[in-house]
Amino acid sequence: MSAPIVLTSDEIKSLSAKTLDARSLSYSPYSKFRVGAVLITQDGTYVEGANVENASYGACICAEQTAIVKAVNFKAIGVASSSGTYTSPCGICRQVLREFAPNIAIYMFAEDGTFVVEPLTAMLPRSFGPENLDVVRE
Repeated sequence: MSAPIVLTSDEIKSLSAKTLDARSLSYSPYSKFRVGAVLITQDGTYVEGANVENASYGACICAEQTAIVKAVNFKAIGVASSSGTYTSPCGICRQVLREFAPNIAIYMFAEDGTFVVEPLTAMLPRSFGPENLDVVRE
């Protein structure tokens, strides 16, 4: 696997602002835990997502997955929550990210715009992916 794509300082600044703003799109009346996520596609487009809760908890969708279903060709993702500190993608979101971008860089932003970045490969070691299936992909 190749190394994650490194973003420029301007891309990181823009990703931070957009990710923190994406939290306002959250529908989280039960947990009150607002999460925003923003993907940067290969062509530089920013795609926002936010968590959407449901009274039947199993029907909830995470912010990262909301963004992923809008764009499956991306080079980085930013994640921010209402916790005020760094929030990483949940295990299910890590697996969904793995399907489309096994080497993606994950930028986790705090309220003040500071961030930590970690490659998905560190968050999901020895991961399972399409190459583990004995099927031909189209």
